[in-house]
This record gives sequence, C-alpha cells and structure tokens, in this order.
Amino acid sequence: MLVRNLHCHKVHSLSLRCFTSGTPNVLKPGDVLRKARVYTDEDVLQYSKVSCDSNPLHTDSAAAKDVGFEGPLVHGMLVASLFPHIISSHFPGAVYVSQNLNFKFPVYIGDQIIGEVQATNLRENKNRYLAKFKTRCFKNGDLLVIDGEAVALLPTLTVEQIQHEKW
Repeated sequence: MLVRNLHCHKVHSLSLRCFTSGTPNVLKPGDVLRKARVYTDEDVLQYSKVSCDSNPLHTDSAAAKDVGFEGPLVHGMLVASLFPHIISSHFPGAVYVSQNLNFKFPVYIGDQIIGEVQATNLRENKNRYLAKFKTRCFKNGDLLVIDGEAVALLPTLTVEQIQHEKW
C-alpha cells in the first residue's frame, strides 16, 4: 500500500484540508478536505421541520431507547449534508451531481463528527471539472459512521480558503 505524505493547512478552527501535491491550492487525486461539526438538539429539530421527518427516533429519547439506541438520533441525511457543504465551501459554484451513502453507526446529539471528502478522480468537462470523491464521516475521531462516494461538477480546481463559517 502506498502511503502519501500529506501537507495539512488549518483553514478554520473546524476545517482542515490536506494536499498530496506540491501545489497546495490545486485539487489533485488523493487530496482530502475535512470539516468537524457537533450536532445539537436545535439542529435536529430544525432539520425535522424542514424535511418533514417526524420520526420520534430523532426527537424522543424514550422512543429511541425503546428500540435500542442510547438516545435521539441525528438524521443520517443531516450528517451527510457535510459532504456538499465541504465541497461548495472550497469550490463556490460547485454542482452536486450524485451521492451514494452507507450508514454504518448511529450519530447522537453531541457527538463530534468529522466529514471528509477525498478526491479520487478529476477530469475536465466543458470548461469545468467532474470530480469524484470518496466520502466519509467519523464519530469522535475514529468510528466510521457514514461512507460513500460523491460526484460534483467544479468550476475550477483551485481551492478557496474558507473565509468564515456559519456552522
């Protein structure tokens, strides 16, 4: 297995990007972009409202415990929304084309989640770039809770620094 030496640059207290290439602002296969997030009760409530997902497993501790969970679950799709957020925050104007997801373990309110996208394939497509990413979320640093693959159409391969975060 080939191990790459990653050059990591802290962009924001909760964002990290790692580049395998010698040019740290140009996306290349193998490069990784990350974002950390802790989900709150309010995040879950707001997502429940906007998605119309009223499953009590997300909002009722007793209902979640009755089926074997430790407490209310963060919606899997809310956690997976880290992937397009990471991509669009570094490539404004990116268009999300596809995503497949595998939900491995539950995420609970208060868990620290690190979302990660790793470029696996890049090709030019009509003055834009079709980028394929391996997508993963880790809970509390090491437990893989979601994995999958995404494809996005990027306006450029030049990575922009995140100026300010709302999350």
